[in-house]
Order: sequence, then C-alpha cells, then structure tokens
Amino acid sequence: MAVGIFDSGLGGLTVLDAVTRRLPDVPFVYLGDNAHAPYGVREADDIYALTTAGVSRLWQEGCNLVILACNTASAAALRRMQETWIPADKRVLGVFVPLIEALTERRWGDNSPPREVAVNCVALFATPATVRSRAFQRELSFRAVGVDVEAQACGGLVDAIEEGDMILAEALVRSHVDALTRKMPHPQAAMLGCTHYPLLEEVFQDALGPDVTVFSQAQIVAESLADYLSRHPGRAGGGAARFLTTGDPRKVSSQATRFLRREIRFEPA
Repeated sequence: MAVGIFDSGLGGLTVLDAVTRRLPDVPFVYLGDNAHAPYGVREADDIYALTTAGVSRLWQEGCNLVILACNTASAAALRRMQETWIPADKRVLGVFVPLIEALTERRWGDNSPPREVAVNCVALFATPATVRSRAFQRELSFRAVGVDVEAQACGGLVDAIEEGDMILAEALVRSHVDALTRKMPHPQAAMLGCTHYPLLEEVFQDALGPDVTVFSQAQIVAESLADYLSRHPGRAGGGAARFLTTGDPRKVSSQATRFLRREIRFEPA
C-alpha cells in the first residue's frame, strides 16, 4: 500500500523529498491540486471541498494513509474531516501537529495536560487562510501554556515560489519578517507554517537573526511519519513514487523539476 501526499500545489514536494530520503522503501503517490492553487486565499468551505476531493482521489490509488502536506488544508479542513468524513479504515494526518510537538518537545501521542515549555515567544509565518483558522494556536494550547504566538500572513509568497520568482520571494520574506518583528521584536522561535517556505529557510533565518530558532516542517514530518509507520507495520510496501496533478502535467512537471532540481514527471489526476 502506498502512502498518499496531498498538497494544493508544489509546496508538498519539500515534504515528499524529505520522507523519501527518510523512508526509501515506502512508495508514495503525490497529488498536487495545481488547478486550484493557491489554497491560502480561499474560504474554509472551499478548502474543505477541494481537500476531500483530493484525498478521495488518493484513496482510489490505494493510499489508505494520506498526509496533508498543505498547512492550509491541515488548518482549515482536517479537524472537520476527522470528525465527520474519514472512515474508520483510513487515516489522514496533517503537518501542523508534528511541528508543534517539536516546538513543545513532546513525542507523538503524548496526551498529557498542557505544561510550560522553554519557548514562550513564537513567530508563525503562514498563508492568510492558515492564520485566519487559528489552528496553530488551538493545537498549541492542547500541549503548552504561557506561549505568546504572533502570526504573520505571508501574502504573495506562495505565488512567487510557484512561479519560480525567487528574487520576489526573498523580498517578500524580508518584508513579512519586518512586519512581524514590529509586533514581536524578540521571538525565540519561528514556525514556517507552509510547506513552500523551507525553500527559503535560510532567508527567514538571516532576516530573523541567529538568536531565533527556525522550525521547518519537512524533516520533522518525515521523522513523525517514520515513527507512525514503525508502530503500524504492514501499512506500506515497495514501489516507485508517482506524481499526479489536476493542472497541466507538462507545465507542472517543468515547475516541479525546477523546484526540486531533479526530473519530476506528473500524470493527469
């Protein structure tokens, strides 16, 4: 059985790259909903409808375990999906919780009461829809107390990255960091709450300064998935990765090849 990875566009490829390096014997099916990207400017009901459609498509490919490698989908749709839609024989996991577990130094499945943690001033950089959802603050409150979170909606950044305009993307990162630090001058940690953002992790770190710990999702999610699969043996077997898109496969393949700096070939979803 393959593991599905769903994203609104190309950002989830940072997660795919990390999990394939960490778990080379696990086959993955990646689905990018490029025809409807970006999700970060959409309303919650629209995000829910698009995400459930994408997950359903991955179920058709035999992926009974799906990772939402899209923070916007994880923030705006996952809880509703878990409460009302996902059948008992399938699992859909988000990318927010592993990030928060890393920040709060908790292991997967630690359901003990929230407690004080070492970091109490956190900067969150995310899409407008993720910021509006307040999902990060909600999940954090289940695990930690006394943490001040300042969120910055990074408008335009995903579009710049998807179009390959890294000069504009770097300028936007520095502008968004400047806007956040005017509200929170001395964050101790910064959470990159979008799977596109690891491509600019060094820029975020440079703009924030050496005293800020930057948490990026790709490696964290890879370790979390490895831990999950070790506790659920038999959920995955061998095979090559496949790439599906709702957009133009030739255009998306070209963008993805540039994105990961290796040849990627997408098929129509």
